[in-house]
Amino acid sequence: MRLIFAGTPEFAARALEALIAAGHQIALVLSQPDRPAGRGMKLKISPVKEIAVAHGLPVAQPANLKTDSARQPILDARADLMIVAAYGLILPQVVLDMPRLGCVNIHASLLPRWRGAAPIHRAIEAGDDETGITLMQMDKGLDTGAMLSRAALPIQPDDTTGSLHDRLAALGASEIVRLLPNLETGGVAAMPQDEALANYANKISKEEARLDWTRPAAELDRKIRAFNPFPGAFALLDASPLKIWQASPASGSGQPGEILALTHGALHVACGEGALAVREVQQAGGKRLAISAFLAGHALKLGDRLS
Repeated sequence: MRLIFAGTPEFAARALEALIAAGHQIALVLSQPDRPAGRGMKLKISPVKEIAVAHGLPVAQPANLKTDSARQPILDARADLMIVAAYGLILPQVVLDMPRLGCVNIHASLLPRWRGAAPIHRAIEAGDDETGITLMQMDKGLDTGAMLSRAALPIQPDDTTGSLHDRLAALGASEIVRLLPNLETGGVAAMPQDEALANYANKISKEEARLDWTRPAAELDRKIRAFNPFPGAFALLDASPLKIWQASPASGSGQPGEILALTHGALHVACGEGALAVREVQQAGGKRLAISAFLAGHALKLGDRLS
């Protein structure tokens, strides 16, 4: 099949690499425009564009797809199918209709659960036992199209969004390669989503990242893992933000935020239910530190509070 691939971050790059390795013809790659990044704010190309350039594939980077000129490269590609993975731009109906077989999305959840922008974060935060990849025939709705394939994997107790992202990216890449031959021959039965089971994974905001110590320790543990690596869950220590990268539920009780125990392995902090054993932290402008290294430079004592 003659394909267009639309994607931007590393999650999508894994799928593009797999399609190239499988010998599929990529007529066009769409990715978001280069954007300033880093301390020097130099223009940085996306992981998908990096792969495309390395393989000599044509790339288009429209700011949106609202105009005829922006859509012309898609039309010129004369594709059988467009594969979309974390592209970041809305595809209008005219674009969805351009490829002969339409557009297929690689979505990082078991639809209809966790439609939307942050399905990996929200699955961990909610305490789901499993998640997965859904390959979906795209329509004008937000992740509402008929499902072509679903593949599940368990969420491990120590999974972060970073670790789960990597496993889902690999799964999505293998699933799209597996699906394409059947899709080309018409051997795939599309299954409508059950709207009664649908919910939405809203975009993550930095304002959500502050920990509320009145909540149960198990809930805070999930939030810390869900917000790792972005945006990083944090508490306040002496009115300054302290990111918490690694922790786990522990026994203990006290006033929410109260330091219950200081050891070389963990800082035990009281929660609304139980306690949290904090093992890795980071001050603003500093490096991530194991709690033993952090405590060597900070005179904390029992009864001090995080807020």
